[in-house]
Amino acid sequence: MPRELTKVVYRVSPEATEDYVVIVNPAEYKKWKEGGATVPLTEVVDSFSIFWSNQGSQGLLGTPSNQQLDNAFGSHKDVDVITQILQKGKEEAGKGIRSGDGATNVTKGSFAVDTRGKSSSGIP
Repeated sequence: MPRELTKVVYRVSPEATEDYVVIVNPAEYKKWKEGGATVPLTEVVDSFSIFWSNQGSQGLLGTPSNQQLDNAFGSHKDVDVITQILQKGKEEAGKGIRSGDGATNVTKGSFAVDTRGKSSSGIP
């Protein structure tokens, strides 16, 4: 069963258009925020991926360069940057963000590939 995930969004300054985003497990993030370093960071974050968008946190998310991270956070090490985002960022519910093996739309077909009567180019 897929689990719900949340994103933590951090904007370096109010005038900036760049948002940095980390995907977290909401229950573990809440424990981490209250208890500090007692909860391992590996249980808080879904992955050690940092996302970046210059269209706001609802825009397309990409991966920031090391130079962008150095300019914004003073480091490009993922643990240092993620810790700063978690401490200073704002939690936003991610209803559409899920993790796990849940099939998204099984009713659309059997996912079987029918290659009968076709050549390798796909034209009969």
